[in-house]
Amino acid sequence: MSRVVVIGAGVGGLAAAARLAALGHEVTVYERSDVVGGKLGRYLRDTPVGTFHFDTGPSLLTLPQVFTELFEATGAKLDEYLDLVPLDPVVRHVFPPTEPAGTAVVLDSCAEPAAFATRIADRFGGEAAADWRRLWHRAERVWNASWRDILRSPVDSPLALAKLSWRLPDLTAIAPGRTLRGLGRRHLREPWLRTMLDRYATYTGADPRRAPAALVAIPYAELAFGAWYPRGGLGTLADALLSRCLDLGVVVVTGTTVTGIDAAGGRVHGVRLAGVTAPVPADVVVANADALTVYRDLLPTPGRLTRLTDRSLAGFVLLLGVRGDSGLAHHNVFFPADYDAEFDAVFGDPGRGVPARPVPDPTVFVSVPDDPLVRPAGHEAWFVLVNAPRQARALDGVDWRRPGLADAYADRVLDVLAARGVDVRDRLVFREVRTPADLAGSAAAPGGAIHGTAGGLLRTPNRGPVPGLFLVGGSTHPGGGLPMVALSAQIVAGRIGPA
Repeated sequence: MSRVVVIGAGVGGLAAAARLAALGHEVTVYERSDVVGGKLGRYLRDTPVGTFHFDTGPSLLTLPQVFTELFEATGAKLDEYLDLVPLDPVVRHVFPPTEPAGTAVVLDSCAEPAAFATRIADRFGGEAAADWRRLWHRAERVWNASWRDILRSPVDSPLALAKLSWRLPDLTAIAPGRTLRGLGRRHLREPWLRTMLDRYATYTGADPRRAPAALVAIPYAELAFGAWYPRGGLGTLADALLSRCLDLGVVVVTGTTVTGIDAAGGRVHGVRLAGVTAPVPADVVVANADALTVYRDLLPTPGRLTRLTDRSLAGFVLLLGVRGDSGLAHHNVFFPADYDAEFDAVFGDPGRGVPARPVPDPTVFVSVPDDPLVRPAGHEAWFVLVNAPRQARALDGVDWRRPGLADAYADRVLDVLAARGVDVRDRLVFREVRTPADLAGSAAAPGGAIHGTAGGLLRTPNRGPVPGLFLVGGSTHPGGGLPMVALSAQIVAGRIGPA
């Protein structure tokens, strides 16, 4: 039996802990926060009208089969823990009117490819639907190749990726060197469909003008396998993973910060804890912390650190208690007229001295769960998100702690929603504001990056630079998002093997 220490009780850390305990290891998880879940956070607000419950991270679950397999591998059934409800629409896309005095253009996506193509045809015409079908077939090839060769397998370097036995049709579909923006322009004549495709780059924290075309696999996964909502909120997934860990004998210690990884002599020996003199011994350490934090703070590794970039978008969040019924879908996206201006603002151009800044006219994401478990009767619990520059005092970020900035920008976001036909300013019971600085503090996410520190298409390898060290989570292979994070845990557990 190996002694395993897991740093961080996010989804990746808990999934790895459960898998390793099921393989016979002695597992202890240390979490700096007082609660588990990491970015899968929750917030409760008591008011005179009742209690509002918010997910402060993901708003829907995709690829539920990944979690079905995870629970089965640890001796349980997912449906014993979660009550998953399929969503239709998966996303309601709201585009600006094509005429100054016109109405907004609405397109509801769904998990039935033929039905979605019909909705596109009804909204944009038959040629637009035919374009989408052709792109969909290409996305399917990219997804199948990714699922077969990349997402469930260790990929430690570009050389390892190059050695995969790619089939020529796969390479043609993946289009190395082409951007997601370029792929949309090549295949889609309808500008709003291009905008819809661009949005999927933000799932990895990237700019669609620079993100690789291979990310077309993301909309395929979402729309082929569907999106789901667990009754009670996404936070119930963290509860389920914690229960699974405890049932398997995992020790979960919250409110305890790991300050370093002990790797004297070239291999892992344990971890150091804040306020504790003696290190905690371990044969294996699994870090569910951002790779930037691991290689900058826990095990300083300049060679690994230089390959990382923190140019990943962050998020500005409003948690709203709203009176009445808005009629919105579970997940809604309100687009601006100029999508490029958003990415220009979020990322800035430090090389030319152009600073990042809050987006004046942002895309606004609004999640409104139709779930009586999360809001009082006659009310709604809104999670509102806009893409934002990371927390920083340099040109490529914004100091969100500057007095007055957060509240002023919250006002701006509500004004933007009102201008797009959704005015709730006179129906608010309360509002809570969360900035990238808050996420940086609560989840140790560098700069408040939602999807983890990125290094291009290839994320940080799951195997660390010293024997016995492994990494899981959104900043590592195969990437961000709940299913990808769970797959990183599967890869690591497979590498460590049975006790």
